[in-house]
Amino acid sequence: MGSKYFFIVMLAIVTPYSIMIGQDMGFESYNPKSTLVVPEHKVKKAKFPFIDVHSHQRDMSAETLATLIKDMDTLNEGIMVNLSGGSGERLNTMLQNIKATYPNRFVVFANVDFDGVGSNGWSEKAVEQLETDIKNGAKGLKIYKSLGLRYKDTNGKRLAIDDPRLDPIWAKCAEMGIPVLIHAADPKSFWDPMDSDNERWLELKTHPRRKRSDTDPAPWEQIIQEQHNMFKNHPNTKFINAHMGWYANDLKKLGELLDTMPNMYVGIAAVIAELGRQPKFARAFFIKYQDRILFGKDSWKPEEFPTYFRVLETEDEYFPYYKKYHAFWAMYGLGLPDEVLKKVYYKNALHLIPGLDNGLFPKD
Repeated sequence: MGSKYFFIVMLAIVTPYSIMIGQDMGFESYNPKSTLVVPEHKVKKAKFPFIDVHSHQRDMSAETLATLIKDMDTLNEGIMVNLSGGSGERLNTMLQNIKATYPNRFVVFANVDFDGVGSNGWSEKAVEQLETDIKNGAKGLKIYKSLGLRYKDTNGKRLAIDDPRLDPIWAKCAEMGIPVLIHAADPKSFWDPMDSDNERWLELKTHPRRKRSDTDPAPWEQIIQEQHNMFKNHPNTKFINAHMGWYANDLKKLGELLDTMPNMYVGIAAVIAELGRQPKFARAFFIKYQDRILFGKDSWKPEEFPTYFRVLETEDEYFPYYKKYHAFWAMYGLGLPDEVLKKVYYKNALHLIPGLDNGLFPKD
C-alpha cells in the first residue's frame, strides 16, 4: 500500500502539469493546430462583386448604412439583401433611409406576421399588406423558420407551411414577380438523438434550445415535405430555399429535388462547412446546377466572409472553419470556374430579384 501511494505521488511530481491537464481535456477544449504544410491562398476580397441574398440588419439608419458600405466595399460586396424588413411603417423607414443614402446598394425583403391565421379575413389582409409593402419598394418576401416550428392558428394547431390558407400569399408573389426566400426547419441532426453519433452534438450542447423531436413540434421530414408541397403547389412562384434546404450534406438528394421542382433555387448561407468537406462532389454539383445557386452568408460578420471566398474560389486543402460547434472538420476549396462563380455571386440574384442595379457588376 505504501509503495503504491509513493509511486502515485512521484508520478504527479515528475509529470508536467500541462500533460496532466491535457488528460482531462474535454472535446470542446481540444482544438489542436495542424502541422500540415500545404499551399495557402487566403482570399480577403471576392474575385467578383457579389450579392449577399441572405443578410439580417435590424438597424438600417443612415449612420449604420454608411458603416456597412465600408465593410461591403472591402469585401467586394455589390448589394446586400436585408431579409429583416418587417412590414408597414418599419419597412418604409428602412426604404426611405436607403433611398436617401445608398439607393442601389441595399435591398429589403418584407415579412409576414402569421399570428391570427384562421381569423376572419386574415388572408385578405395579409395579401393586401404584402402588396403595399412591395409597391413601396420591398423586392421580395422572407419567411422565417417560425412558420412550421412556432406559429399556431386560432384553434391552437401548428400552422403547416403548406396550409392552404397561406396560398394567396405565394400566389401574390408570383403575380408581382418577386421571389420568396424561405428558411424551413433546421438541420436534421437537431431532431436526432443527442449522442456520440450526432455530428451536431457540440452545437446542441452549447445551444440546448436548438434540440427538437418528433413532437417538438413535428418530425423533421414532415416539415420539410410541407415546404416541398408548397413549392409544387405554386410552380409560378420563385422560391429560394435557404441553407440549401438542409440538404448540403446530401447533394445527390438535393439535385433530385432541384430536378423535380424547377421553381426552387438554393442559397448557401450557413452551410459552407458542408460544401468545404466534399470539394469534388460539391464542385460537380455547382457546375451542374450553376443557374440555381445563390450566394448568402446569414450572420453579418465581415471577418467570416473570406472562408466562403476561399472555399468557392481556391483549391486550397485542409484549412479551418471559423465555428467549431458548426464544423470540427477541415475545409477544402472547390476551385469553381469563373463563369460559375459569376452566377453564384451575382448573375442568379440579378435574374431572380427585380430592380437591382446591373451596372454594379461586370457586363459579360
